[in-house]
Order: sequence, then C-alpha cells, then structure tokens
Amino acid sequence: MPASTLRAGTPTGRAGLLLAVAGTAAVLWGAAGVEDPALVPLLAVTLAIGALFVAFDFGFTSGFRALVAGGDGRALAASCIVPAAAALVIIPVAAGIDGFGRFVAPIGPSLVVGAAMFGVGMQLAGGCGSGVLVALGQGSRRSWVALPFFCLGGVAGSLALPWAMTLPGLAPIDLVDRFGPWGGLLATEALLLATALLLLRGARPPRDRLVAGLILGTVAAAIFLASGHPWGITMGFTLWGAKAVEAIGFDLGWSPFWADPGMARLLVEPALLQHASTGNLGVILGALAAAAMLGRLRHGTPIGRRAAAAAALGGLLMGIGARLAFGCNVGAFIGGVSSGSLHGFVWLAAAIPGSWVGVRLRRRFGLDGVAARSLGRDAGNRTASARE
Repeated sequence: MPASTLRAGTPTGRAGLLLAVAGTAAVLWGAAGVEDPALVPLLAVTLAIGALFVAFDFGFTSGFRALVAGGDGRALAASCIVPAAAALVIIPVAAGIDGFGRFVAPIGPSLVVGAAMFGVGMQLAGGCGSGVLVALGQGSRRSWVALPFFCLGGVAGSLALPWAMTLPGLAPIDLVDRFGPWGGLLATEALLLATALLLLRGARPPRDRLVAGLILGTVAAAIFLASGHPWGITMGFTLWGAKAVEAIGFDLGWSPFWADPGMARLLVEPALLQHASTGNLGVILGALAAAAMLGRLRHGTPIGRRAAAAAALGGLLMGIGARLAFGCNVGAFIGGVSSGSLHGFVWLAAAIPGSWVGVRLRRRFGLDGVAARSLGRDAGNRTASARE
C-alpha cells in the first residue's frame, strides 16, 4: 500500500481530518437553521467533488498554461468532457421539469474582457475558482492570500457590471431555444467535440484526465439536481466580499447590482442560503478531508513576498473578471456550455489569450520554476505546482 494512503494516521493527518469533520458539522448545524432542503444534498455533493479534485489531482489552470506556453492542448481538450457529461442531464431536465434553470448569458465586451482578466488572474494566483477552493482545503498559503482579494475583486466587478452591460453586444445565444432541448444538446456536444479536436490537433488526450473529467462532469450534474441550477463558485466569493464590506460600514445599496431585490436579499440573509456559498464550503472541506487522508496537505509550503503579491493581484483580477464574465471555468464555461449557451464557448476562447498574458507576467514574480515543473508533466499534472 502506498505510503501516502497512510497519512491519515499521522498527527497532521488526524488533525486535518478532525478539522474537516468539525467544519462539516458546523455547516450542517448552520444549514439546519435555514429553510432550504437543497442545502444538505448540495453540501454532500460538493464534499465529494472537493475530495475528487484532490484524489485525481485535477485542475483547469495548468491546462491553459500548457496550451499557451508549450502548445500542448491535451489537458484543456480533455476538460471539455466535464460540460459534455453535465449537459446530458442539465439540458433535458431543465427543459422538462419546472424548478430547474440553466446559465444563459449575453455575449459582449463584458464577457470577453472579464474572461481575459480571469485568464491573467488564474495564472498569477496559481488556480481558478475551483483551484483556489481545493488548494485552500489543502492549506496552500498562496490560496489563502488569493481568497480575500478574489472576494474584494468580485465586489468591484459587481459595481462595474451594470455599466459594462450598457456596452454594445449580442443577446444571449441559447442553443436550446433555437433547436429545442434535444437539438440543443446535440449542437452543444458537437461544438464541444470540435473544440476538443481543435485543441488536440491530432494528439491523444490523457486517459486519466478523461476519466477524471467524466466523473467530475457527472458530479456537476448531481450538483444541478441537488440545487436546481448548474454549479457556480464565484458569486459565493462575491457575496462573502460584499458582506465583509457592509460589515465595516460601507453601504452597497446605491449600486444597481446590489439594489436588485434578489441581490439585496442576499446581503441580509444567511450566507448559506446562497448555494454557491454553501457549495464552496463543501469543496474546501472535502478537499481538506481527502488531503488529510492522502497525505497531500500543503500548509507547510512557504510563500515568498513576490509569490504572495502575484496571488493577491491574481485574486483581484479573477474576482473582477468573474463578475464581468458571469463566472469562471466552472460557472461560465462548464455551467454555460452545459446549459446550451454559446457564451460558455466565448468565455473559453477569451480566457486563452488572458492566460497567455498571465503566463508571461509570472516571470515578473519569479514563478518561472513553478510553470516549468507543471509543464514538465505529461498533462496529468500530478504535482501541487501543476494545479496551481
């Protein structure tokens, strides 16, 4: 049996596992105080997805980095299987059952600029929305630096979004509305296949990445069934930032974004009622439990000033970009594409040049060694630095 599977028996592993159990119990106690039957199943599924990210050592950021730095699109192409699997459930269920919704958004400067900003930020911070959550659970100091700036960036993005939406653009292009649920599903899967083939350029995708993507796509579909909408992450960060800003005396009610009745209600209701907020906690706790059991805790890894500065700037750019672009790799790409919305594909296309800029900015912060180690792996990215 590999030594890593025995780490739960070490003092650090036991402490990490106990902390995960205590945290989960605290969230369940908080969920018992609010009236939303979706919270417990949502927490259960997101605990599983956090653990799966650690077990598979899966991440999106390194796939973008491998593409823009070395022309290797295999990992990013294999990631297309996540929305492909989720769409098999999301599109027909949302079309046929009341109470289930999809993520559909317009295409314009806000989306393109926001996705590009997010691409820059995730390379500097060493992780996207899901990557920050998983690394937080593992104890990464870089992610603990990135998180508050991600939250504050989300607030800044929310204040800018109403103005950005006044710029010229296209109305939402909903493949389900245009072709019906089954035609929309077929069109979505065909576009995903074409995207993957374009990224592969004749190469074979890594088998382990395909397996991981298929399982994660299935769990993403389970999140949809539990919550009634596709998996989202960054609005939870934005809400945490907004609550913190209001707690220190700044009123956000003047903003058109937060003056909306639904958004205004979120500011006064318990954070757990916002599904992305509960789901984020589930991913962190699931990652913590898995890392403790598999010997993948990273709390002892030091962080220098330049890396901390990169994480802070990256978090801020991701927060702003996520709000302008209606989400991250999960909410905009996976959630949008699996909903049959063309904006998800546009998000992916815009995040690629943003990642190109971000990879080059990493050199300014002395992060070249991390990039080289991640690119030296065979697209499985089985190192902590690769997920970052």
